[in-house]
Amino acid sequence: MKMKKVTAFIMTAALGASILAGCGSGSEKQVVIYSNADDEAVEAMKETLDANGYEGKYLFQTFGTSELGGKLLAEGKNIEADMVTMSSFYLDSAQEQNNMFQDLTFDYDTLTEFPAFYAPITSQEGAILLNTEMLSENKLDRPESLKDLTKPEYKDLLSVTDIKSSSTAWLLMQALVSEYGEDGAKDVLKGIYENAGAHIESSGSAPLKKIRAGEVAVGFGLRHQAVADKKDGLPVDYVDPKEGNFSLTESVAVVDKKDANPLAMEMAQCIVEKGRSELIKTYPNPIYQGEEADPENVSTYPKVFSEKLTVSLLERHQELSEECK
Repeated sequence: MKMKKVTAFIMTAALGASILAGCGSGSEKQVVIYSNADDEAVEAMKETLDANGYEGKYLFQTFGTSELGGKLLAEGKNIEADMVTMSSFYLDSAQEQNNMFQDLTFDYDTLTEFPAFYAPITSQEGAILLNTEMLSENKLDRPESLKDLTKPEYKDLLSVTDIKSSSTAWLLMQALVSEYGEDGAKDVLKGIYENAGAHIESSGSAPLKKIRAGEVAVGFGLRHQAVADKKDGLPVDYVDPKEGNFSLTESVAVVDKKDANPLAMEMAQCIVEKGRSELIKTYPNPIYQGEEADPENVSTYPKVFSEKLTVSLLERHQELSEECK
């Protein structure tokens, strides 16, 4: 869920690996894959493709969410990529504007309904993050809600992300707007920004990194990352805010090109059918029929925003955020 551009992963290797059963056979033309995924998801997808006979048959390049979203909206079918993994709301907006994706040709059975032109690969929820040692040292209460983060006791001990640079922050914004309305959300967000001060970050992972390092006591970020840190014995914990655990999905789509590479659809199918078993280890929210979440990974207040998530809604919430700084 990162927005800043990261180093591109370029995979080039000798061709000729045999394609395993279920993932098909294909030409020697490399599939260009564009993705906004975090490093953990990128590695899981690459490992899945390589293990199923596609090593050397693709070029994988990562971008920040806003950068890749801008390319999708501006370039449409002329984009270099054959396949995209991307925040689902951006795929919806790009398809509505440019009609640029093929309907997927393979079957998949999700828990909720998704459009025919993409299949979800991860689902990520937000939560309040804690450094337990710093809470104790500073004699701080554990917050129970996002509104609690406006309390004076958290001044300069709070880290959050700017929604203009990270979609992770949209999880916080959705919770505030859903619970308090836009005017009420502004009041809460102004208090949060005031307490965060210099710790308003441009990266979605920055608050957790500062939590880990003991630079702040409280933050907001991705729930599954805090769950993993706590399991690893770090002084990290998490709180499901009473306003709700909102989520964003990332999905795979195939660009509808005149000279479409048939391997792109095969690789999309391979990621969905073969990769979920690895992806769900890091991103534990069930997406497909038959998947079950570890009980300790189930959030307390899962919620869905009342409006459809679109780029225009994101921009509206970005403007709201700017008014609060």
